[in-house]
Amino acid sequence: MPRSPRFVIAAYAALLCASLSVAEAGQLDLIVNGKSYHVNANYDWNEDNYGLGLEYQFNSGSRWLWSATGNGFVDSQNNMSYMAGATLKRRLFMSEQAAGFYVDAGLVAFLMARADINDYQPFPGVLPVLSIGVQRVGLNLTYLPKKAVRDFAMAKMRDPNIGGVFFLQFKFRLSQSDH
Repeated sequence: MPRSPRFVIAAYAALLCASLSVAEAGQLDLIVNGKSYHVNANYDWNEDNYGLGLEYQFNSGSRWLWSATGNGFVDSQNNMSYMAGATLKRRLFMSEQAAGFYVDAGLVAFLMARADINDYQPFPGVLPVLSIGVQRVGLNLTYLPKKAVRDFAMAKMRDPNIGGVFFLQFKFRLSQSDH
């Protein structure tokens, strides 16, 4: 039975809310999807991937950081895409003297629904992510490797020279609990 992207996002949102109620502490960020860059692209892909989402980072008390995330955005073909997932990152650097400047690196595992891949049937994925920022604002940078772009997303049919794709998201702190 086909599931709509709204079903996937609604199910994820319910799971996220349930997780938030049992979490000891954490922080909630507004995610504003922004730009993408299609490496070596000849085709005129949409690189204005605007959309909104939420990211909740659980307080782990260690350098390993878990978060839950979900968002919707305009994809490279000007269609709405939806994603929900979990991220595991390692805190590589943090300085309280520099407004809480941090650098984190890790992986995001997700379910995504896109018009161009099985007509919005959710599919899984795992991508690398780099996060940098200060106390109240930050950036997430994700990279979709060339093989995934060309083989899985079948972009080589439109753009045989396309390499990987970089995605940029902006993060704005909505709340933080220090308990």
